[in-house]
Amino acid sequence: MSRPGTATPAVALVLLAVTLAGVGAQGAALEDPDYYGQEIWSREPYYARPEPELETFSPPLPAGPGEEWERRPQEPRPPKRATKPKKAPKREKSAPEPPPPGKHSNKKVMRTKSSEKAANDDHSVRVAHEDVRESCPPLGLETLKITDFQLHASTVKRYGLGAHRGRLNIQAGINENDFYDGAWCAGRNDLQQWIEVDARRLTRFTGVITQGRNSLWLSDWVTSYKVMVSNDSHTWVTVKNGSGDMIFEGNSEKEIPVLNELPVPMVARYIRINPQSWFDNGSICMRMEILGCPLPDPNNYYHRRNEMTTTDDLDFKHHNYKEMRQLMKVVNEMCPNITRIYNIGKSHQGLKLYAVEISDHPGEHEVGEPEFHYIAGAHGNEVLGRELLLLLVQFVCQEYLARNARIVHLVEETRIHVLPSLNPDGYEKAYEGGSELGGWSLGRWTHDGIDINNNFPDLNTLLWEAEDRQNVPRKVPNHYIAIPEWFLSENATVAAETRAVIAWMEKIPFVLGGNLQGGELVVAYPYDLVRSPWKTQEHTPTPDDHVFRWLAYSYASTHRLMTDARRRVCHTEDFQKEEGTVNGASWHTVAGSLNDFSYLHTNCFELSIYVGCDKYPHESQLPEEWENNRESLIVFMEQVHRGIKGLVRDSHGKGIPNAIISVEGINHDIRTANDGDYWRLLNPGEYVVTAKAEGFTASTKNCMVGYDMGATRCDFTLSKTNMARIREIMEKFGKQPVSLPARRLKLRGRKRRQRG
Repeated sequence: MSRPGTATPAVALVLLAVTLAGVGAQGAALEDPDYYGQEIWSREPYYARPEPELETFSPPLPAGPGEEWERRPQEPRPPKRATKPKKAPKREKSAPEPPPPGKHSNKKVMRTKSSEKAANDDHSVRVAHEDVRESCPPLGLETLKITDFQLHASTVKRYGLGAHRGRLNIQAGINENDFYDGAWCAGRNDLQQWIEVDARRLTRFTGVITQGRNSLWLSDWVTSYKVMVSNDSHTWVTVKNGSGDMIFEGNSEKEIPVLNELPVPMVARYIRINPQSWFDNGSICMRMEILGCPLPDPNNYYHRRNEMTTTDDLDFKHHNYKEMRQLMKVVNEMCPNITRIYNIGKSHQGLKLYAVEISDHPGEHEVGEPEFHYIAGAHGNEVLGRELLLLLVQFVCQEYLARNARIVHLVEETRIHVLPSLNPDGYEKAYEGGSELGGWSLGRWTHDGIDINNNFPDLNTLLWEAEDRQNVPRKVPNHYIAIPEWFLSENATVAAETRAVIAWMEKIPFVLGGNLQGGELVVAYPYDLVRSPWKTQEHTPTPDDHVFRWLAYSYASTHRLMTDARRRVCHTEDFQKEEGTVNGASWHTVAGSLNDFSYLHTNCFELSIYVGCDKYPHESQLPEEWENNRESLIVFMEQVHRGIKGLVRDSHGKGIPNAIISVEGINHDIRTANDGDYWRLLNPGEYVVTAKAEGFTASTKNCMVGYDMGATRCDFTLSKTNMARIREIMEKFGKQPVSLPARRLKLRGRKRRQRG
């Protein structure tokens, strides 16, 4: 294909023919049949339907004889903000329709008059005309699909405010004078400033989304701007409003994203934003996203090589509450023998918190089979985790029916619980805003304004204070720490969703769990609260730090991007020094986190998995995000089978509930479930393990943990103590056991009275 800026009429006709061909049956006419196979998911949404005719024009030249250019004078469109979405049209599997930004699966249409071709020159920019135009998805500034090298600016205030920071929803660092500030800011405040994106291929641009600067102290945003496009980055064409340049209305504050659609789609390689006015007391600072559909380019091997594909036939879309329930029902009907749908409680608004159980015996705890859970959506606007879990339950069902040996073994040996939406009230708010227009925080909290992520009781402080007084384990255990009385009162500031999760985790003996969050790419493990109260960041390991590090690495190392040293950091933090993992307290301290609560109040080892830089990726990104996380989601579930497991029974073979399992050298115990079965996550090695229970004599064994997958069986049989046996005999005959010290005191008192 010719270089940008040197297109000939013949090449333009070839491009037109290829564009009209789409990806239907005409694709066979192309010489490279593998091209469409490589881009099956990323291009079908944009090109499965006939493309609009591409017209070529050069603004300085008038139309030639016999040519007519009809253009209706257009008034600037008001910026689009979040509105309630309408019902999506039914999608076809073979050619799914792309949802416009911020509106999920709804079509945005604008009718325009068709036009004839205008004169052409070597620096032409194409305009796409169509009777019904649909918005294109984001190019990927927020998701980092657009690299730093594709962003350029006229001037910058400093490196930390360079063009590479002009990405939608990017967050500033703690210090706003460092390398990680919250926007692109121009070095001067004048009308000659601009920021541009090189799409690296011909793209049909349809809209621009802008934000101001992310800053706690400064108020900087652009209130109006022009849009220009180019094929060679030298000759620019400004988007017109009739005969004059069109001025787009920008932001009125710094955080709420504002969408402006172009009156006519523009086909070019480069797009430039030229600020025209800005907040009176501020500077020219912007964050942005560009909406555009890359045009097919079968001759460009570079683009084909870098496209992500998926062969999984899953429902790649955003699901609101009703659609989520329907999807769960469909999965349950497909796999009724291994799935069960239940709810763990209700949200503040009364929405049921639905979970899907996957097991070969759903509805019952099988002795010796570990329990695992995934949770997503504690922050309602972190939507990617929710959709990944819905994709996961579909995938497991399909692969089980296909008799995938790995999935069959996982289902038959594990009881899996998936809770896709812990905060459905918050999600509904975020869903109304949409993937790009929701901003960074809309829907984060529950309906009553509580952050579920740090709404659990702070048991860390109780444990550490007891340790400082040397009351552990004599008065305070190192595990199963009781919830404080004040937390259980009705007047406590505790979300209904939090109470539901606590009751759920107390009822089911979970061994391992992951809560999926968004906005970063890292796996965080406890503790999440720093031990030194005057610090905000401090490495605070648990007694099982070596196990948590392995669990975190098992997810991060199998993710496609987390451990990639070449990838750009999402916002400000670089987690490569620990291979995509981080101790939560060394990142930022959080009191009352789910991770710490699970570890200190239950047997469950819980980690926070941040699955993507973009909290709410566009629907078109879901297939790629699924490919990024699919293997990690499965590998992490398999880790529930590492360490030791077994039964603690009495001499009659009856299981002993609440028996304590201690490992020498690790100051954290676990307890057996109601049937006397237990699971203790451990890394490979040899361990001295002790089982003890009230009324029984303790038993100690050496247990070896190997490197192969599968927990080592380590059973214990406990004998009752002499006192327990005497008490049992006496109770059998209706008498209380004799207390010898008390009897001696009684006899001495009687003798004194007799002598007196």
